[in-house]
Amino acid sequence: GQSYEIRMLDNRKLGELPEINGKLVKSIFRVVFHDRRLQYTEHQQLEGWRWNRPGDRILDIDIPMSVGIIDPRTNPTQLNTVEFLWDPAKRTSVFIQVHCISTEFTLRKHGGEKGVPFRVQIDTFRENESGEYTEHLHSASCQIKVFKPKGADRKQKTDREKMEKRTPHEKEKYQPSYETTILTEVS
Repeated sequence: GQSYEIRMLDNRKLGELPEINGKLVKSIFRVVFHDRRLQYTEHQQLEGWRWNRPGDRILDIDIPMSVGIIDPRTNPTQLNTVEFLWDPAKRTSVFIQVHCISTEFTLRKHGGEKGVPFRVQIDTFRENESGEYTEHLHSASCQIKVFKPKGADRKQKTDREKMEKRTPHEKEKYQPSYETTILTEVS
């Protein structure tokens, strides 16, 4: 339920794709499973979640906080997807809310579940001659884990403590922590 900002940036090189200048593009956000194993059963996992949480969505846009998004839409059958139009020439920030937590998809043993990693994937399209947004421009994603606030604080604390116990050589294997995450381009 926490809102997280994703800034939409036009990362074209000078002169690249001039046909989208002054035009809107459509971005589709999805929360999907990061682990291959769960990707194979994603449909069943999401149906099970829907059955346990009738009327709830996995992903929403916090419209009052978002800037520059046009015609935001959700599809009632796709609980993990939101879409909107935006102008690459203007400042655009979309605030998303994920309403499921990573431990909802783990087998319950005896507390302290690790929680499954999700991936936020953004696919962007331009308009074709018929006015439909079907021409793929770009895809990017990043891994996320979602916990309840107390659980997230506890996880960060134990992760920090584990990191402090490691040798400087072991610490080099991990990437440093940043205020922002730049999504990785998906080919």
